[in-house]
Amino acid sequence: MENSLAISGLSASYGHVLALQDVSLTVEPGETVALLGTNGNGKSSLMKCVMGLLRPSAGSIVARIDGESIDLVGLATEEIVGRGVILVPEGRHLLPKLSVEENLYLGALRRQARPHIRRNLEASYDLFPRLAERRRQAAGSMSGGEQQMVALARALMAEPKILLIDEPSVGLAPIVVKLVIDAIAELKARLGLTVLMAEQNFHQAIRVADRGYVIVHGSIEFEGRSTAELRENELVRKLYLGG
Repeated sequence: MENSLAISGLSASYGHVLALQDVSLTVEPGETVALLGTNGNGKSSLMKCVMGLLRPSAGSIVARIDGESIDLVGLATEEIVGRGVILVPEGRHLLPKLSVEENLYLGALRRQARPHIRRNLEASYDLFPRLAERRRQAAGSMSGGEQQMVALARALMAEPKILLIDEPSVGLAPIVVKLVIDAIAELKARLGLTVLMAEQNFHQAIRVADRGYVIVHGSIEFEGRSTAELRENELVRKLYLGG
């Protein structure tokens, strides 16, 4: 079944501080869409709204999953995860004292994924062979890039229908960022996932994205219908390309 995400007129605040204002975007079935913006412009706030971690003051968030349209606004986070909307959070949020494999098992707590734990674990190790080699190692003792691989594999264990990835390049060396972005591309290609990726590294984001949006001060300032349109836009040139 095709899975998609449609956000319309979304606004949200932290107390009196406006985080998002009238944000609208779509992610069509099988697309990878980049949400581009520098720090503090609302990327993570939007992800939190989708996951039920921040309650919008206005707007709708509709996921179409296996032929059913679901308004996510008002649902608890566990209900949203149960529907197959899965977040790879900024900063990874692993349990550092648990092993790689134990962290992966935590991703399989979604009821629909539990019968397929062994299959999904094998798929995770096939996608990330390094994790198979270090399955007994404490996750907190691994490098930043390896930890990001654990976070991505943990999401795979949940059998996502729609995958949200928040700032996968944060804190990583450039060569490691490339490896992580390549892994996201491979994950999407293998599973045919619908992906919304928030990222401030423009050059890496457009390697995997089909198209994207630029968010500035909580509002969408530009929609690029292709990566070529993103490269050619004056705002993008100013923010990312030194133009």
